[in-house]
Amino acid sequence: MKLHKTLMATGIVAAGLTGLMSCTDGYEPTPVENFTIDYVFSTTDSVGKQAINYLNNIYRHLSPGHNRVGADYLDAATDDATSLYYDESSVYKIATGRYTASVRVGDMDWDIYYQTIREATTFIANIDRVPFKQSLNYIKGDAEPDENGVYPTSPLNETMKAEARFLRALAYFDLVKRYGGVPLLGEKIFTLDDDLELPRNTFAECIDYIVDQLDIAKKDLRGLPMFTTDYEMAPTREACDAFKSRVLLYAASKLYNEQPLQQGNELIGYASYDANRWKLAADAARNFIETYGHKGSGAINLTGDFRNIFLSLYDRANNPEVIWSIVQQHNGTSIEGNNGPLGFTGNASGQGRTNPSQNLVEAFPMKDGKAIRTSSKYSYSVETQYENRDPRLEMTVLHNGSRWMGRQLATYLGGSNNPKDASVYNRTSYYMCKFMRDYSSPASPEYQNSVHNWVMFRYAEILLNYAEAMNEYEGPNADGVRDCLIMLRQRAGIEAGDDNSYGIDANLSKEQMRELIYNERRIEMAFEEQRFNDLRRWRLAETALAQPVRGLDIVNNDGIFSYREVTVVNPNWDNRRYFYPIPYSEVLKNSNMVQNPNW
Repeated sequence: MKLHKTLMATGIVAAGLTGLMSCTDGYEPTPVENFTIDYVFSTTDSVGKQAINYLNNIYRHLSPGHNRVGADYLDAATDDATSLYYDESSVYKIATGRYTASVRVGDMDWDIYYQTIREATTFIANIDRVPFKQSLNYIKGDAEPDENGVYPTSPLNETMKAEARFLRALAYFDLVKRYGGVPLLGEKIFTLDDDLELPRNTFAECIDYIVDQLDIAKKDLRGLPMFTTDYEMAPTREACDAFKSRVLLYAASKLYNEQPLQQGNELIGYASYDANRWKLAADAARNFIETYGHKGSGAINLTGDFRNIFLSLYDRANNPEVIWSIVQQHNGTSIEGNNGPLGFTGNASGQGRTNPSQNLVEAFPMKDGKAIRTSSKYSYSVETQYENRDPRLEMTVLHNGSRWMGRQLATYLGGSNNPKDASVYNRTSYYMCKFMRDYSSPASPEYQNSVHNWVMFRYAEILLNYAEAMNEYEGPNADGVRDCLIMLRQRAGIEAGDDNSYGIDANLSKEQMRELIYNERRIEMAFEEQRFNDLRRWRLAETALAQPVRGLDIVNNDGIFSYREVTVVNPNWDNRRYFYPIPYSEVLKNSNMVQNPNW
């Protein structure tokens, strides 16, 4: 079976139209052999029905992060959490290195990313054949109004082409952060008759290509606000700039820039260190802040209520923080059902999959912003450890004594929310509650339907990107570094203190500020698929993941609780795990495909 222009294959020549059978009823009577370029990108289809279906199918490759990796969060493969079902879960295998180039698990989606790249390139190459009658009336990034103040319309095909270009760049970045440099296919649509023994491009070439593609795409993307959920997944100019900020921050980071895993190997890092890469990252974040953020139009800013960020994604008046999100569940209880505490029944029943670690709990500061055990205002002990803490702790983690569904949780061994005679039980004594409503005192003891989309980019990340890059480039006293952290702490509910420092000490060194920024990122972005990649790009995995992931055994002795730390996972870190191995099938069929170090 061979499609016109060979739309079906594997690996780098990824499947082109294979997903459409299940996506569009109109395709089902048509044999797959008849799906041709001429059919999908018809020169007589003025509404572009089949072409739009094709683009929608590319969007379906996006993977929302809620319970994404074998039904768990990727963060459960870090020191922030573990899975309730850890001994058989993909995240446990990732956390402990139980994978190889031929035995892939969970997060190693090489084929899917190249399928996205191929389909996006096919779309870009052919969409101009469709004679769209429709155009989009919106303000383009480079457009100027006429004498009457009216902005020009944009051809629909140009906007759709820009969206496909953005999705292709996203797929390449997903590959690069996992594997390092990968083959760049450009605008060529390879067939099985082509020479497919392509070498890997360098890390630098991949980063340059991704940034270039984002700059091109931005010109024809729409901007916020998007007034209809019909386009809720469509990337915008703002998303483009947010994505660019992330890419440049990663590129400047130690794993690729200052201390590559293997000196001289340009497939996994730059040839030499360049401090200017931090400036490029800082400039990208500053540009976002000054264009769209609190120093610019103000269209994007921090949402007042931390919890609300993830619950009202399209209410820009009350939730201006979300830059781009992708659909997971419009209205339901899947997050609560997967991750809510054990021990409830009916609609309030949860599987309790995500068990946050004691490591993460200890990362949250006291309410005055000082690290635990260092505050002069608040005392800290194992017995009182949840009192007077950063309010984000209670909006992220449930612990023994937390109020949930109108009652106090009993997560001690044998408690109603951690039954020790069950087939599975909580590994750490903690449950995750981020992304959920406040169920401390619900009107009815059941979960309510909620929006459960996955936030890909939000303004808090831009502030953290800027603070990190500027601290590395100019130091802790650089303009805005401290202000970005204060904004986040102020929104979180940290106390200002007499000096309005929100717990940030004066005269911090670059190293001390770096540690503070790293920790702020950890607690602010917990369970948002940041920690896994941050530990790698910072080259801290060999330190953080050389330590055990800890939980608590809590014993109830007639109402008096005793606490004992326990090890729940020993990651046994190996430095080769800074990168995934290139799939063995790709190395086997391509003599030019160089494997990653020590795999």
